[in-house]
Amino acid sequence: MSTFTTISSDKMARLIGTANAPTLIDVRTEEDFAADRRLIPGSIKLSHDNVTDWGGTFAGRRAVVSCFRGEKLAQGTAAWLRQLGVQAETLEGGFEGWKAAGLPLLDARKLPPRDAKGRTVWVTRARPKVDRIACPWLIRRFVDPNAVFLYVAPSEVVGVGERFGAAPFDIENVFWSHRGELCTFDVMIEEFGIATPALLRLATLVRGADTARPDLAPEAPGLLAASLGLSRMYDDDLEQLEAGMTLYDAFYRWCRDATTETHNWPTNKVKA
Repeated sequence: MSTFTTISSDKMARLIGTANAPTLIDVRTEEDFAADRRLIPGSIKLSHDNVTDWGGTFAGRRAVVSCFRGEKLAQGTAAWLRQLGVQAETLEGGFEGWKAAGLPLLDARKLPPRDAKGRTVWVTRARPKVDRIACPWLIRRFVDPNAVFLYVAPSEVVGVGERFGAAPFDIENVFWSHRGELCTFDVMIEEFGIATPALLRLATLVRGADTARPDLAPEAPGLLAASLGLSRMYDDDLEQLEAGMTLYDAFYRWCRDATTETHNWPTNKVKA
């Protein structure tokens, strides 16, 4: 039997960016969204009006629904989703409660156009190493969980972007690229407005590994070594991306939860 459930903003914030985060669905009205075109990181904007049409696609999964204040639209949508086999909760206080808590909000105006299935599409150079795996991880975990990534020959990135409605990234002379000492990962965090202490710490590691600056963080050479190892293990760029998602999940959790944790090898005690 379905029961009414909510989740707090603080608890939801701890789940965003992790591999087991629930799907976050924003059902604010178009009027409310027009008044503040930001999104809770990782959320999908859908309409409550046709929840019976799209709700079944989330069957068997966990979802958290948010509206303006977490009231009738979110609760009604979540109730319908539970009817459709979704483990649905509502975000306590909704979008306004999240904003009042001072938690990060993604600037949706910076998102590239979506395709017919509502996904953002991105294109970059084939044979990724650091930035071209780190940026897709950031997008999938904090920007658009359904994002599509196309890896093509370097000379064709811009042309493919124009023909297939894809946003080019991590090549010269495009918006989503290096700026001064910042790598593309840094730029995305800044432009989308999703900086957190953990993401900024991770960005330092990525920048050090991507721009030959191992002095930026002791862990940067390790990230570079793991990234180069993955590039040798996989001939298929998309398979490498999937493996890289786990790698960055681990580095993100270290940046967020374990930077002070150490491992000490137990000493052998000699009996007298």
